[in-house]
Amino acid sequence: MGGARLGMRWVEGMSADNVKGLLLALSSSLFIGASFIVKKKGLKKAGASGVRAGVGGYSYLLEPLWWAGMTAMIVGEIANFAAYAFAPAILVTPLGALSIIISAVLAHIILREKLHIFGILGCILCVVGSTSIVLHAPPEREIESVAEVWDLATEPAFLLYASIVLAAAFVLIIHFVPQYGQTHIMVYIGVCSLVGSLSVMSVKALGIALKLTFSGMNQLVYPQTWMFLLVVVACIVTQMNYLNKALDTFNTAVVSPIYYTMFTSLTILASVIMFKVTGFELNLFVDIIVYQESLISHLLK
Repeated sequence: MGGARLGMRWVEGMSADNVKGLLLALSSSLFIGASFIVKKKGLKKAGASGVRAGVGGYSYLLEPLWWAGMTAMIVGEIANFAAYAFAPAILVTPLGALSIIISAVLAHIILREKLHIFGILGCILCVVGSTSIVLHAPPEREIESVAEVWDLATEPAFLLYASIVLAAAFVLIIHFVPQYGQTHIMVYIGVCSLVGSLSVMSVKALGIALKLTFSGMNQLVYPQTWMFLLVVVACIVTQMNYLNKALDTFNTAVVSPIYYTMFTSLTILASVIMFKVTGFELNLFVDIIVYQESLISHLLK
C-alpha cells in the first residue's frame, strides 16, 4: 500500500503531458524489446538460405518473420514518436532501458542466449535507473511552433554537434565498417547511435508539429516540418541498415545494452545542446544515467 501511495505521488508530481509521454514510452519499450528477438530469428532464418545481413546481404527483406519483427518495431517507434510530442527527449529516451530487459529475457528464453546472474542484476539496475530518471527529469521547454524548433536546431552549437556527428558517422561507414564491422561491435552500433541522436531531435520536432496541428495550429504549411521529415527518414533507414548488421553478427544480449547506452548518451547530449537544459535536475539526471549505463555495459556482456 505504501509503495502504491508513493507511486501515486510520483505521478501526481508530473505534468499530464509527461504522464502521457511516460505511458507511451513504456508501451514503446515493450514492442521494441520484442522486435529485437523476432527480427533476430528472421535474420537467422534468412541467412540460412541466402546472403547474411552481416556481410551485406538483404535476403531478410523476403523473410516474413523479419517483417513481423519490423512491424513490432514500427508500432513501438510510433508510440515512441507520440511520446516525444508530450514529454522531453531527456525523459523519453532513457526509458528505452526497459526494452533491454524485455530483449534480454526473451533472448534467454527464445534464442537460447544465456543470461548470467550479472545480466539479471543489470536488468534490475535498468528499472531503478529509469525510475530515478522519471522522477528527476527536468520540465520541458514550451514550444509554440515548428519554426521555433528549427531556430534551435540551426543555432551554432547544435550545428557544430550535428556536423561532428555526421563526420564521425561518415568516417565509420567509409573506413571502419569494411575493415572492422564483422569483429568490432562498436562500429555498427556507433553508426546507429550517432545517426540516432539526430533522428530523435527530428522526431521530437515532428511530434511537436503534429501535436500543434491537431490542436488547431497547422504546422504542415511550414517547410521546416518537411525538412525534419526528410531527416527522420534518412536517419531511420541508416539506423535500420546497421542495426540489422549488428544483430546478424553479434549476440542480441550484447547489442541491446550497448546500443541503448550509446544511443541514450548521445541523445542526452543532443537534447542538452539543442534545448539548453541546465540546472540541478540535469546534473542529477546525468549522474544517474552515467552510473546506470556504466554498470549495464559491463554486466550484460
